[in-house]
Formats: sequence, structure tokens, C-alpha cells
Amino acid sequence: MDINTDICVVGGGPAGLTLALLLVRSGLRVTVLERSRSLDRTYRGEILQPGGQALLDELGVLGPARERGAVEHDRFLLEEHGRILIDGDYRRLPGPYNCLLSLPQRHLLAELLAACERYDGFRQVAGARATALVEEGGAVRGVVAGGAADAPALVVRARCVVAADGRYSKVRSLAGIGYRRQELFSQDVLWFRLSAPPRPDSRRPCDVRVFRAGGNPVLSYRSVPDALQLGWTLPHGGFRRLADRGIGHIVEQLCHSAPEFADRIRAEITGFADLSLLDVFSGSAEQWVRDGLLLIGDSAHTHSPIGAQGINLAIRDAVAAHPVLVEAVRSGDAGAGRLSRYAELRRPEVERITRIQRVQSRMMLSTGRFSSTLRPRAAALMSRTPLYGAMLRRIAFGTAPVRLRTDLLAGAER
Repeated sequence: MDINTDICVVGGGPAGLTLALLLVRSGLRVTVLERSRSLDRTYRGEILQPGGQALLDELGVLGPARERGAVEHDRFLLEEHGRILIDGDYRRLPGPYNCLLSLPQRHLLAELLAACERYDGFRQVAGARATALVEEGGAVRGVVAGGAADAPALVVRARCVVAADGRYSKVRSLAGIGYRRQELFSQDVLWFRLSAPPRPDSRRPCDVRVFRAGGNPVLSYRSVPDALQLGWTLPHGGFRRLADRGIGHIVEQLCHSAPEFADRIRAEITGFADLSLLDVFSGSAEQWVRDGLLLIGDSAHTHSPIGAQGINLAIRDAVAAHPVLVEAVRSGDAGAGRLSRYAELRRPEVERITRIQRVQSRMMLSTGRFSSTLRPRAAALMSRTPLYGAMLRRIAFGTAPVRLRTDLLAGAER
């Protein structure tokens, strides 16, 4: 079976579907290949910075996604034994997006997908895994996808292919593009989820916290429905040694690091299936474009979870790639020379955000007697200077302007 389209997007996450929506609204034909068959799957990142919220709202999907359930967080706090060292108050930023928003990815993806499906030019194929690229004369001209074992291969021929399939991108690998992994962070993160009591007053502000209470630093924030997301930081590669001692040992270490949640940890963390280990690293693909191929989001660059930048950078990538791809299709030229404009726009900000994350990690998550004592205090001092206000604005809104090309959004809904 063959499909002919203008753009084939591999990966139906926030980056892929945001880009697909922009492209179909610009009158292009878009086919999205997504290996999962439904949105009922596990997601990690769900914190949206103000800049990401603004772009999604301009696209008309933020409000409906929020109505499905979301939690606003007024502040980012760094705490040590109950003492607040950094109070990153988002309400001091210009509104209306002056908060951190915990928005489950399935809510966002459901609204992006529903918006895409209003346009005749859109098609999503679920349960499709990229297995090969169609190449002609060194240029990428499509994707071969396999689904069920007894189903014939699907060939999607396109003027340009977009890899939006994550940090371990299959498309990137098929294209022979190397990846430079950088061990800039000395921690991994063990994620787990706990129940949270209902909020008696939904108007009471919530906070995203990084706290030390006796063990390694812990990240926590409230999510929906009535849940807490926690991330326990570990020395890079240190989980295996803990796992060898059994789940009981891990539970007690979690209780030591997060004593305020100890009762719920003991009741709800009963096996390794309740935990999810994130290998924290940064890195970048050696090329973000090839003739007929463009990489966005985690496929192009990978980041630490600190600072909640993953989804926001992915959305900004999609917005930046949108006019480049529209021009490529309309001109009939999807060569690397034309597509490279996207990389020129995005690389500087991605590199600046990586540097900011490295500073955040060293200041907030350092372990060891010297670094865990002095660096958080240095961070507390810095947070009282104008420099921190400037950094908070960069974290919240990005380090370079990315504007939606609304003049290109002329496609008619069904």
C-alpha cells in the first residue's frame, strides 16, 4: 500500500502533531506515522513553560486541553530541610501565561489530533513503525513502515520527511545521522507517581519543588487527577546497585529522601513496575537536515528534565520548521540548503538552553559534602539578584523569539 503526501511526520508526540497541525492549516497534505495505537500510554514530561503555553493557545488547542484537566503552579522552589533557597515566582512574569502548567500529554495530544483531523489533508496511521527510508539520488523521498506481522508494508512517499520520533530516533538511525551524546549531567532520575489528597481549595497555588530532606534531591509537582509526580535524583548509573538490593531497599531510600511522603511511598511503591528510570543526558544529532529530511524535538536534540524544557523546545522547533517546510513544498525544493534555515534558527537557542540547564543542575542537584552545601547557597544568593530574574524569563519564554506564521494558516476545515 502506498500513500502520497507532501510531508510525512514520523512520531505523533507534541512536536510531530504541532507541526502537522501547522502544515495542514497551511494547505499541505500531511501523513503522521505513530508507532503507538492509542494515547493510553505512559508519558514523562508534562510541564509547560509560559512560552509553550502561548504558542499552543495561539493555535487554539491550549484551552480545550486545559479543560480536560491541568494544574497551575505559581512558583518553582528550591528547598533544603524546609528552608526555601530559591523562590522562582512565575506570577511576577507578564501575563496571561505567568505560571507553570502541569498538563498531561494525553490531554494535549488529544486536542492536537482532533484539530488536525478537521482538515482533509491530514492522515494519521497508528501502530506504524518506520523500518526503512525511501531514498532517490541521496535524497529522502519517503518512509517504509511496518505494522502487524501479517500486514503488508506501508510506503509513504513524501516531498519531505520529518523525524519527530524522540531521543532514540529510528529515522535518525535509518538516515545514517550520527548522534553526539554529552554527559553534562551527573544524575539520572527515578520517576514515580503517588496519590494526592483532593485539593480543598482549587484556588490555592501549587508549587513545583526541588527539595533536599536527607537524601538525594527530589523533584515534585502536582498533576491530574489528584496525583503527585516525583523524580528522585541518583548518581549517573547508580540505579543498578540499588536495584540489586531489592525494592524494599529502594523504598526505604525514597522515604529517607522524601519523608513527608513516606507513608504513601510505602503503601503505593510495591514493585519495580511502579518506577521509571530516566537516563539523563544531553546531546545533538550531527545533522538536523538532509536532502528531503528534517529533525525536530528530541530527535534533533536531547535535554535534562530540569527546567521543564523538553516539550517547550519541541513546540518551538515545530513553529520554526513550519514556514521552512511550507516554502520547500511550494517551491519544489526540499534540499538540505533550503531546509538548513531551520537549523540556523534553532541551534543557537538549543545550545543556550543546554548551558542554562547545566548551571541549574550543578546549583540544585549536586551531591557530595562540598557541592551540596555551597552550590545551593550560591544559587540562593544569585536568586536575589537581577541576573536570576533575567534567567527566569529565558527559562519561561525562551532565549530567542519564535513567532507563529499566522499569515500561512489559510487551510479550510472540513
